[in-house]
Amino acid sequence: MSNHSKDSNMSNKKVIENYMEGFRKGDHGQILSCLTDNVVWEMSGLFYKVGKEAFDKEIENDAFTGKPKITLIRMVEEGNIVVAEGSVTCQMKNGELLDAMFCDVFHFEGDKIKQLTGYLMQNKQL
Repeated sequence: MSNHSKDSNMSNKKVIENYMEGFRKGDHGQILSCLTDNVVWEMSGLFYKVGKEAFDKEIENDAFTGKPKITLIRMVEEGNIVVAEGSVTCQMKNGELLDAMFCDVFHFEGDKIKQLTGYLMQNKQL
């Protein structure tokens, strides 16, 4: 693997860190700056969105209040793909707390996210 590929992968991880920080701060501009114009966002079993405008509307989801607490556990890269694993908690307007683990698969085009497939699983008390 060439040094150029390593540098490219490092910048992809930084883009994901910047993207996640945008969610933590509730900064739509920061989030959207990480995306291609025709970005595809799929949350398996929940929704499929195409384009920055649809992405932005989903960020503004009325079911939630406040900013989420997102913790990245690890990121793994191969080529133009970064997989991020972590946890998220966020207060919902109905009084419930979203407490979940996620695995997000990011596909890059250059230094922008062109596709995101997310998997979300609620933490349950056993």
